[in-house]
Amino acid sequence: MKVLHVITDLGVGGAEQQLRLLLRRLPVHCEVLTLTGPGPVAEGIEADGTPVGHLGMTGTRDLTALPRLTRLIRDGGYDLVHTHLYRACVYGRIAARLAGVRAVVATEHSLGDAVIEGRRLTRGVRTLYRATERLGTATVAVSDTVAARLRRWGVPEQRIHVVPNGIEAHRFGFDPAARALVRTRLGLPLDAFVVGGAGRLVPGKRFDVLVRAVTQLPGVHLLLAGAGPEREMLRRMAQQFGSGDRIHLLGERDGAVGGALHGAADDPGTTGPDIPGLLSAIDVFVSPSPDEAFGLAVLEALASGLHVLYGSCPAVDELPADQAPGARHFGPHVHELATALRELRREGPGRLPVPPVVRRYDITRSAEALMSVYEQAVAGAPARRGSPAAVPPPQGRPAALPAASVSLPDPSRSPEPSPLSNR
Repeated sequence: MKVLHVITDLGVGGAEQQLRLLLRRLPVHCEVLTLTGPGPVAEGIEADGTPVGHLGMTGTRDLTALPRLTRLIRDGGYDLVHTHLYRACVYGRIAARLAGVRAVVATEHSLGDAVIEGRRLTRGVRTLYRATERLGTATVAVSDTVAARLRRWGVPEQRIHVVPNGIEAHRFGFDPAARALVRTRLGLPLDAFVVGGAGRLVPGKRFDVLVRAVTQLPGVHLLLAGAGPEREMLRRMAQQFGSGDRIHLLGERDGAVGGALHGAADDPGTTGPDIPGLLSAIDVFVSPSPDEAFGLAVLEALASGLHVLYGSCPAVDELPADQAPGARHFGPHVHELATALRELRREGPGRLPVPPVVRRYDITRSAEALMSVYEQAVAGAPARRGSPAAVPPPQGRPAALPAASVSLPDPSRSPEPSPLSNR
Protein backbone atom coordinates (compact mmCIF):
# COMPACT_ATOMS: atom_id res chain seq x y z
CA MET A 1 0.00 0.00 0.00
CA LYS A 2 1.32 3.43 -0.95
CA VAL A 3 0.03 6.34 1.15
CA LEU A 4 0.41 10.10 0.75
CA HIS A 5 -0.04 12.23 3.88
CA VAL A 6 -1.10 15.79 3.12
CA ILE A 7 -0.73 18.28 5.98
CA THR A 8 -0.98 22.05 6.07
CA ASP A 9 2.57 22.47 7.39
CA LEU A 10 5.08 20.75 9.63
CA GLY A 11 5.69 23.49 12.14
CA VAL A 12 5.42 23.15 15.89
CA GLY A 13 2.24 21.36 16.96
CA GLY A 14 0.72 18.20 18.32
CA ALA A 15 -0.75 17.05 14.99
CA GLU A 16 2.62 17.35 13.27
CA GLN A 17 4.47 15.43 15.97
CA GLN A 18 1.73 12.82 16.08
CA LEU A 19 2.16 12.26 12.34
CA ARG A 20 5.88 11.73 12.81
CA LEU A 21 5.32 9.11 15.51
CA LEU A 22 2.76 7.27 13.38
CA LEU A 23 4.98 7.26 10.30
CA ARG A 24 7.61 5.32 12.26
CA ARG A 25 5.12 2.52 12.89
CA LEU A 26 2.82 2.27 9.87
CA PRO A 27 3.77 -0.87 7.88
CA VAL A 28 3.16 0.78 4.50
CA HIS A 29 5.13 3.01 2.15
CA CYS A 30 4.39 6.62 3.13
CA GLU A 31 5.27 10.00 1.70
CA VAL A 32 4.44 13.42 3.14
CA LEU A 33 3.44 16.63 1.39
CA THR A 34 2.87 20.00 3.02
CA LEU A 35 0.80 22.76 1.49
CA THR A 36 3.17 25.48 2.68
CA GLY A 37 6.83 25.29 3.67
CA PRO A 38 8.13 22.10 5.31
CA GLY A 39 8.72 23.45 8.86
CA PRO A 40 11.00 22.10 11.61
CA VAL A 41 9.20 18.76 12.10
CA ALA A 42 9.93 17.92 8.45
CA GLU A 43 13.61 17.50 9.29
CA GLY A 44 12.79 14.83 11.87
CA ILE A 45 10.45 12.99 9.51
CA GLU A 46 13.06 12.97 6.76
CA ALA A 47 15.71 11.79 9.23
CA ASP A 48 13.38 8.88 10.06
CA GLY A 49 13.41 7.90 6.36
CA THR A 50 10.12 9.31 5.04
CA PRO A 51 10.38 11.76 2.11
CA VAL A 52 8.76 15.17 2.55
CA GLY A 53 7.76 17.55 -0.23
CA HIS A 54 5.90 20.83 -0.22
CA LEU A 55 3.72 22.85 -2.57
CA GLY A 56 4.99 26.21 -1.42
CA MET A 57 1.57 27.85 -1.12
CA THR A 58 1.98 31.62 -0.97
CA GLY A 59 -0.98 31.94 1.38
CA THR A 60 -4.00 30.05 2.67
CA ARG A 61 -6.03 31.36 -0.29
CA ASP A 62 -3.59 30.33 -3.00
CA LEU A 63 -5.94 28.36 -5.26
CA THR A 64 -3.14 27.54 -7.71
CA ALA A 65 -2.11 24.88 -5.20
CA LEU A 66 -5.17 22.78 -6.05
CA PRO A 67 -4.19 21.81 -9.64
CA ARG A 68 -0.59 21.23 -8.55
CA LEU A 69 -1.71 19.00 -5.69
CA THR A 70 -4.04 17.12 -8.03
CA ARG A 71 -1.21 16.41 -10.48
CA LEU A 72 1.10 15.21 -7.72
CA ILE A 73 -1.49 12.79 -6.37
CA ARG A 74 -2.43 11.53 -9.84
CA ASP A 75 1.19 10.99 -10.88
CA GLY A 76 2.23 9.41 -7.58
CA GLY A 77 0.13 6.26 -7.97
CA TYR A 78 -1.08 6.36 -4.36
CA ASP A 79 -3.54 3.81 -3.04
CA LEU A 80 -4.71 6.14 -0.27
CA VAL A 81 -4.47 9.83 0.63
CA HIS A 82 -4.51 10.78 4.32
CA THR A 83 -5.12 14.45 5.14
CA HIS A 84 -4.37 16.29 8.38
CA LEU A 85 -5.51 19.74 9.61
CA TYR A 86 -8.35 21.86 8.25
CA ARG A 87 -6.76 23.49 5.20
CA ALA A 88 -5.06 20.30 4.04
CA CYS A 89 -8.30 18.37 4.49
CA VAL A 90 -10.21 20.84 2.31
CA TYR A 91 -7.65 20.93 -0.50
CA GLY A 92 -6.52 17.33 -0.12
CA ARG A 93 -9.97 15.73 -0.36
CA ILE A 94 -10.83 17.73 -3.47
CA ALA A 95 -7.49 17.00 -5.12
CA ALA A 96 -7.63 13.27 -4.31
CA ARG A 97 -11.11 12.99 -5.84
CA LEU A 98 -10.04 14.89 -8.96
CA ALA A 99 -6.93 12.70 -9.24
CA GLY A 100 -9.03 9.54 -9.16
CA VAL A 101 -8.01 8.28 -5.69
CA ARG A 102 -11.11 6.97 -3.96
CA ALA A 103 -9.60 5.90 -0.62
CA VAL A 104 -9.26 9.16 1.31
CA VAL A 105 -8.88 9.30 5.10
CA ALA A 106 -8.82 12.52 7.11
CA THR A 107 -7.84 12.92 10.75
CA GLU A 108 -9.69 15.56 12.74
CA HIS A 109 -7.08 16.69 15.26
CA SER A 110 -8.46 19.93 16.65
CA LEU A 111 -12.23 20.26 16.44
CA GLY A 112 -13.46 22.21 19.45
CA ASP A 113 -16.89 23.43 20.45
CA ALA A 114 -16.29 26.94 19.12
CA VAL A 115 -13.18 26.70 16.95
CA ILE A 116 -11.36 24.35 14.63
CA GLU A 117 -7.61 25.00 14.73
CA GLY A 118 -8.36 28.55 15.76
CA ARG A 119 -10.89 29.24 13.02
CA ARG A 120 -14.23 30.36 14.37
CA LEU A 121 -16.89 27.83 13.50
CA THR A 122 -18.91 30.12 11.29
CA ARG A 123 -21.56 28.87 8.90
CA GLY A 124 -19.06 29.17 6.04
CA VAL A 125 -16.46 27.04 7.80
CA ARG A 126 -19.04 24.38 8.61
CA THR A 127 -20.39 24.36 5.05
CA LEU A 128 -16.95 24.00 3.52
CA TYR A 129 -15.96 21.30 5.99
CA ARG A 130 -19.09 19.21 5.46
CA ALA A 131 -19.00 19.58 1.67
CA THR A 132 -15.42 18.36 1.42
CA GLU A 133 -15.86 15.71 4.12
CA ARG A 134 -18.32 13.92 1.82
CA LEU A 135 -15.55 13.51 -0.75
CA GLY A 136 -13.55 11.31 1.61
CA THR A 137 -13.88 7.69 2.66
CA ALA A 138 -13.45 7.99 6.42
CA THR A 139 -12.90 10.66 9.06
CA VAL A 140 -10.73 9.79 12.05
CA ALA A 141 -11.53 11.46 15.38
CA VAL A 142 -8.76 11.56 17.98
CA SER A 143 -11.23 11.17 20.86
CA ASP A 144 -14.84 10.25 21.58
CA THR A 145 -15.42 13.94 22.27
CA VAL A 146 -14.38 14.88 18.73
CA ALA A 147 -16.45 12.00 17.31
CA ALA A 148 -19.54 13.34 19.09
CA ARG A 149 -18.91 16.80 17.64
CA LEU A 150 -18.62 15.33 14.15
CA ARG A 151 -21.94 13.53 14.57
CA ARG A 152 -23.57 16.79 15.65
CA TRP A 153 -22.25 18.34 12.47
CA GLY A 154 -24.03 15.68 10.45
CA VAL A 155 -21.11 13.39 9.57
CA PRO A 156 -22.60 9.89 9.21
CA GLU A 157 -21.77 7.48 12.01
CA GLN A 158 -20.37 4.84 9.63
CA ARG A 159 -17.76 7.30 8.34
CA ILE A 160 -16.38 8.16 11.79
CA HIS A 161 -13.54 6.11 13.30
CA VAL A 162 -12.04 6.90 16.71
CA VAL A 163 -8.26 6.48 16.72
CA PRO A 164 -6.85 8.13 19.85
CA ASN A 165 -3.56 9.96 19.80
CA GLY A 166 -0.65 8.14 21.34
CA ILE A 167 2.67 8.80 23.05
CA GLU A 168 5.99 7.06 23.59
CA ALA A 169 5.63 6.86 27.36
CA HIS A 170 9.19 5.72 28.06
CA ARG A 171 10.57 9.02 26.75
CA PHE A 172 8.86 10.97 29.54
CA GLY A 173 9.82 8.83 32.54
CA PHE A 174 11.01 10.70 35.65
CA ASP A 175 14.79 11.17 35.81
CA PRO A 176 16.12 12.50 39.15
CA ALA A 177 19.49 13.35 37.60
CA ALA A 178 17.78 15.45 34.91
CA ARG A 179 15.71 17.14 37.63
CA ALA A 180 18.82 18.33 39.47
CA LEU A 181 20.63 19.29 36.26
CA VAL A 182 17.77 21.35 34.83
CA ARG A 183 17.16 23.18 38.10
CA THR A 184 20.84 23.97 38.47
CA ARG A 185 21.16 25.30 34.92
CA LEU A 186 18.07 27.48 35.33
CA GLY A 187 19.20 28.76 38.70
CA LEU A 188 16.26 27.22 40.59
CA PRO A 189 16.64 26.12 44.23
CA LEU A 190 16.62 22.32 44.43
CA ASP A 191 13.88 22.49 47.09
CA ALA A 192 11.69 25.07 45.29
CA PHE A 193 8.09 24.24 44.38
CA VAL A 194 8.03 24.44 40.57
CA VAL A 195 4.98 24.45 38.31
CA GLY A 196 5.22 23.60 34.61
CA GLY A 197 3.25 24.14 31.41
CA ALA A 198 3.81 23.62 27.68
CA GLY A 199 2.05 24.63 24.48
CA ARG A 200 1.45 27.39 21.97
CA LEU A 201 1.32 30.78 23.67
CA VAL A 202 -2.01 31.84 22.17
CA PRO A 203 -5.19 33.16 23.82
CA GLY A 204 -7.09 29.89 23.48
CA LYS A 205 -4.56 28.09 25.72
CA ARG A 206 -5.24 30.51 28.63
CA PHE A 207 -1.65 30.61 29.88
CA ASP A 208 -2.43 34.05 31.31
CA VAL A 209 -4.51 32.22 33.94
CA LEU A 210 -1.49 30.09 34.85
CA VAL A 211 0.87 33.06 35.06
CA ARG A 212 -1.58 35.04 37.23
CA ALA A 213 -2.09 32.08 39.55
CA VAL A 214 1.65 31.59 40.11
CA THR A 215 2.17 35.29 40.81
CA GLN A 216 -0.20 34.84 43.79
CA LEU A 217 2.00 32.12 45.31
CA PRO A 218 5.19 33.56 46.85
CA GLY A 219 8.30 31.48 46.24
CA VAL A 220 6.68 29.31 43.54
CA HIS A 221 8.41 29.17 40.13
CA LEU A 222 6.84 28.53 36.71
CA LEU A 223 8.60 26.88 33.75
CA LEU A 224 6.54 27.56 30.63
CA ALA A 225 7.68 25.99 27.35
CA GLY A 226 6.33 27.23 24.05
CA ALA A 227 6.25 30.13 21.63
CA GLY A 228 3.50 32.29 20.22
CA PRO A 229 2.03 35.78 19.97
CA GLU A 230 1.26 36.03 23.71
CA ARG A 231 4.85 35.56 24.86
CA GLU A 232 5.64 39.23 25.38
CA MET A 233 2.29 39.89 27.02
CA LEU A 234 2.93 37.07 29.51
CA ARG A 235 6.41 38.40 30.21
CA ARG A 236 5.06 41.90 30.88
CA MET A 237 2.32 40.47 33.10
CA ALA A 238 4.87 38.63 35.24
CA GLN A 239 6.95 41.79 35.60
CA GLN A 240 3.87 43.87 36.42
CA PHE A 241 3.06 41.58 39.34
CA GLY A 242 6.66 41.62 40.55
CA SER A 243 7.24 37.97 39.60
CA GLY A 244 9.54 38.31 36.61
CA ASP A 245 12.27 36.35 38.39
CA ARG A 246 9.90 33.42 39.07
CA ILE A 247 8.16 33.14 35.66
CA HIS A 248 10.53 31.44 33.22
CA LEU A 249 9.45 31.52 29.55
CA LEU A 250 11.62 28.84 27.96
CA GLY A 251 10.68 29.21 24.29
CA GLU A 252 10.19 26.20 22.06
CA ARG A 253 11.49 22.93 23.44
CA ASP A 254 12.60 19.63 21.94
CA GLY A 255 11.03 16.26 22.67
CA ALA A 256 7.31 17.14 22.91
CA VAL A 257 4.48 15.38 21.16
CA GLY A 258 1.83 17.82 22.27
CA GLY A 259 4.11 20.70 22.99
CA ALA A 260 7.04 22.33 21.26
CA LEU A 261 10.36 21.85 19.49
CA HIS A 262 13.86 23.03 20.24
CA GLY A 263 14.45 26.75 20.59
CA ALA A 264 16.03 29.45 22.68
CA ALA A 265 15.21 30.19 26.30
CA ASP A 266 14.62 33.69 27.68
CA ASP A 267 18.34 34.18 28.06
CA PRO A 268 19.89 33.77 24.59
CA GLY A 269 23.01 32.38 26.22
CA THR A 270 21.14 29.69 28.13
CA THR A 271 20.32 26.23 26.86
CA GLY A 272 16.90 25.26 28.16
CA PRO A 273 15.59 21.76 28.89
CA ASP A 274 13.78 19.52 26.46
CA ILE A 275 10.24 18.47 27.43
CA PRO A 276 11.24 15.24 29.24
CA GLY A 277 13.81 17.27 31.21
CA LEU A 278 11.25 19.94 31.98
CA LEU A 279 8.78 17.35 33.27
CA SER A 280 11.43 15.82 35.53
CA ALA A 281 12.31 19.24 36.93
CA ILE A 282 8.80 20.34 37.96
CA ASP A 283 6.43 19.28 40.74
CA VAL A 284 3.02 19.91 39.11
CA PHE A 285 1.97 20.26 35.48
CA VAL A 286 -0.85 22.63 34.49
CA SER A 287 -2.82 22.64 31.22
CA PRO A 288 -5.23 25.59 31.51
CA SER A 289 -6.84 25.33 28.05
CA PRO A 290 -10.65 25.05 28.38
CA ASP A 291 -11.21 23.40 24.98
CA GLU A 292 -8.99 20.53 23.85
CA ALA A 293 -9.61 17.77 21.34
CA PHE A 294 -7.45 15.24 23.18
CA GLY A 295 -4.80 16.45 25.65
CA LEU A 296 -1.38 15.09 24.65
CA ALA A 297 0.56 17.38 26.99
CA VAL A 298 -1.42 16.06 29.96
CA LEU A 299 -0.56 12.46 29.03
CA GLU A 300 3.13 13.30 28.73
CA ALA A 301 3.05 14.80 32.23
CA LEU A 302 1.22 11.77 33.65
CA ALA A 303 3.86 9.53 32.06
CA SER A 304 6.42 11.42 34.16
CA GLY A 305 4.50 10.62 37.35
CA LEU A 306 3.31 14.18 37.89
CA HIS A 307 0.18 15.53 39.48
CA VAL A 308 -1.71 17.37 36.73
CA LEU A 309 -4.26 20.18 36.87
CA TYR A 310 -6.19 20.71 33.65
CA GLY A 311 -8.99 22.76 32.18
CA SER A 312 -9.92 20.28 29.44
CA CYS A 313 -8.59 16.81 28.56
CA PRO A 314 -10.87 14.35 26.73
CA ALA A 315 -8.14 11.68 26.97
CA VAL A 316 -8.71 11.67 30.74
CA ASP A 317 -12.35 12.73 31.04
CA GLU A 318 -13.60 9.93 28.78
CA LEU A 319 -12.23 7.26 31.14
CA PRO A 320 -13.05 6.21 34.73
CA ALA A 321 -11.32 8.29 37.41
CA ASP A 322 -9.08 5.40 38.51
CA GLN A 323 -7.32 5.49 35.13
CA ALA A 324 -5.64 8.81 35.98
CA PRO A 325 -5.78 9.38 39.77
CA GLY A 326 -3.17 12.15 39.61
CA ALA A 327 -5.18 14.32 37.21
CA ARG A 328 -7.62 16.90 38.52
CA HIS A 329 -9.92 19.30 36.67
CA PHE A 330 -10.11 22.94 37.74
CA GLY A 331 -12.49 25.72 36.75
CA PRO A 332 -11.79 28.71 34.50
CA HIS A 333 -10.89 31.26 37.18
CA VAL A 334 -7.47 32.25 38.47
CA HIS A 335 -8.40 31.77 42.12
CA GLU A 336 -9.46 28.14 41.48
CA LEU A 337 -6.08 27.29 39.98
CA ALA A 338 -4.19 29.19 42.67
CA THR A 339 -6.12 27.35 45.39
CA ALA A 340 -5.41 23.94 43.80
CA LEU A 341 -1.69 24.74 43.50
CA ARG A 342 -1.57 25.98 47.07
CA GLU A 343 -3.11 22.72 48.29
CA LEU A 344 -0.67 20.58 46.33
CA ARG A 345 2.26 22.59 47.61
CA ARG A 346 1.11 22.08 51.18
CA GLU A 347 0.70 18.34 50.62
CA GLY A 348 4.12 17.96 49.03
CA PRO A 349 2.92 16.01 45.97
CA GLY A 350 5.96 13.85 45.24
CA ARG A 351 6.01 11.48 42.24
CA LEU A 352 3.18 9.08 41.41
CA PRO A 353 3.23 5.68 39.71
CA VAL A 354 2.57 5.94 35.98
CA PRO A 355 -1.24 5.60 35.72
CA PRO A 356 -3.13 3.13 33.49
CA VAL A 357 -4.28 5.92 31.14
CA VAL A 358 -0.72 6.25 29.84
CA ARG A 359 -0.50 2.59 28.81
CA ARG A 360 -3.91 2.87 27.15
CA TYR A 361 -2.66 5.59 24.80
CA ASP A 362 0.47 3.91 23.51
CA ILE A 363 1.42 5.12 20.01
CA THR A 364 1.83 1.54 18.74
CA ARG A 365 -1.84 0.83 19.48
CA SER A 366 -2.79 4.04 17.66
CA ALA A 367 -0.82 2.98 14.58
CA GLU A 368 -2.47 -0.46 14.57
CA ALA A 369 -5.94 1.09 14.79
CA LEU A 370 -5.14 3.54 11.99
CA MET A 371 -3.87 0.69 9.80
CA SER A 372 -7.22 -1.03 10.24
CA VAL A 373 -8.96 2.12 8.96
CA TYR A 374 -6.63 2.17 5.95
CA GLU A 375 -7.39 -1.44 5.08
CA GLN A 376 -11.14 -0.86 5.28
CA ALA A 377 -10.89 2.29 3.18
CA VAL A 378 -8.87 0.64 0.41
CA ALA A 379 -10.99 -2.53 0.41
CA GLY A 380 -14.21 -0.55 0.07
CA ALA A 381 -13.02 1.94 -2.52
CA PRO A 382 -13.65 1.52 -6.26
CA ALA A 383 -10.66 0.83 -8.45
CA ARG A 384 -8.51 3.88 -9.05
CA ARG A 385 -9.41 5.68 -12.22
CA GLY A 386 -6.73 5.49 -14.87
CA SER A 387 -5.46 8.87 -15.93
CA PRO A 388 -2.81 9.83 -18.45
CA ALA A 389 0.22 11.57 -17.04
CA ALA A 390 -0.36 15.24 -16.57
CA VAL A 391 1.23 17.61 -19.08
CA PRO A 392 2.70 20.67 -17.37
CA PRO A 393 0.75 23.78 -18.31
CA PRO A 394 2.34 26.76 -20.01
CA GLN A 395 4.24 28.94 -17.53
CA GLY A 396 1.97 31.26 -15.60
CA ARG A 397 -1.21 29.30 -16.35
CA PRO A 398 -2.72 26.72 -13.96
CA ALA A 399 -3.47 23.26 -15.28
CA ALA A 400 -7.05 22.55 -16.25
CA LEU A 401 -8.83 20.31 -13.79
CA PRO A 402 -11.24 17.49 -14.58
CA ALA A 403 -14.82 18.20 -13.69
CA ALA A 404 -15.57 17.62 -10.01
CA SER A 405 -18.34 15.22 -9.10
CA VAL A 406 -19.91 17.73 -6.71
CA SER A 407 -20.20 21.47 -6.52
CA LEU A 408 -18.03 22.82 -3.73
CA PRO A 409 -17.63 26.17 -1.99
CA ASP A 410 -14.48 28.14 -2.81
CA PRO A 411 -11.74 27.16 -0.30
CA SER A 412 -10.40 30.71 -0.46
CA ARG A 413 -13.55 31.99 1.24
CA SER A 414 -12.80 30.17 4.47
CA PRO A 415 -11.87 32.72 7.15
CA GLU A 416 -8.35 33.04 8.48
CA PRO A 417 -7.51 31.64 11.92
CA SER A 418 -8.71 33.77 14.79
CA PRO A 419 -6.67 34.76 17.85
CA LEU A 420 -8.12 31.64 19.55
CA SER A 421 -5.79 29.42 17.56
CA ASN A 422 -4.90 26.16 19.30
CA ARG A 423 -1.76 25.67 17.25
